[in-house]
Amino acid sequence: MDKVVATALEAVADVPDGASLAVGGFGLSGVPGVLIHALYERGVTAVSVVSNNCGAMESGLAVLLAAGRIARVTGSYIGGNKEFARQYLSGELEVELIPQGTLAERLRAGGAGIPAFYTPAGVGTQVAEGGLPWRYDGEGGVALASPPKEVREFDGTEYVLEHAIRTDYALVRAAKGDRHGNLVFNRSSRNFNPLAAMAGRITIAEVEELVEPGEIDPDAVHLPGIFVQRVVALTPEQAADKKIEQRTVSAPATKERVNG
Repeated sequence: MDKVVATALEAVADVPDGASLAVGGFGLSGVPGVLIHALYERGVTAVSVVSNNCGAMESGLAVLLAAGRIARVTGSYIGGNKEFARQYLSGELEVELIPQGTLAERLRAGGAGIPAFYTPAGVGTQVAEGGLPWRYDGEGGVALASPPKEVREFDGTEYVLEHAIRTDYALVRAAKGDRHGNLVFNRSSRNFNPLAAMAGRITIAEVEELVEPGEIDPDAVHLPGIFVQRVVALTPEQAADKKIEQRTVSAPATKERVNG
């Protein structure tokens, strides 16, 4: 089955307002920016996003966030995204912060058909006991807090019950993909993209390099095409457009330092 769609706009044409989206990427690595921008161009709003973070440097999900198009975020990291922090603290945005490993497993479980699982992460904290601020009231108070979760003991250790995540759509970016939707991810972009793709009922992948079926060694496939419904081939310019969140350079070596 050829899953290639001509344009990103066509690929996201049926995403409605209020949809839930699992979005791949780790920091600025492997972020499906072309598909996100297509949603922005369509004017889609009030979406609920599940992603490790919510974009940065006016790229990725930050495009939708800055436009007020995101209603809820389930993620692990706010980082240096000042607009994310502002909207959260002002009560404009509902945010569920959870441990990063738990987020990864909730996405994977959703794709694997596992409804829930027990994990020791968060036991003895507000993650399990409830009370984490999901939404502020804009005046410093908490308008909506997380509920308590079930905790059980197994072999003398306590574990908290976490529910799997399934979303209406998933948006991911792959280094390489074929027309059947088999995908290969590059390095740290593999952290969340395969898991987000598994969690989506309709998964759309933008690929930097589109190849024909059979050109990817089956042993090299990171995500099989069964999880992918649509593929968008990026232009060379789009594939090369990769942001760097923080540039760190060493101080130039002085003669004294070189000579010891």
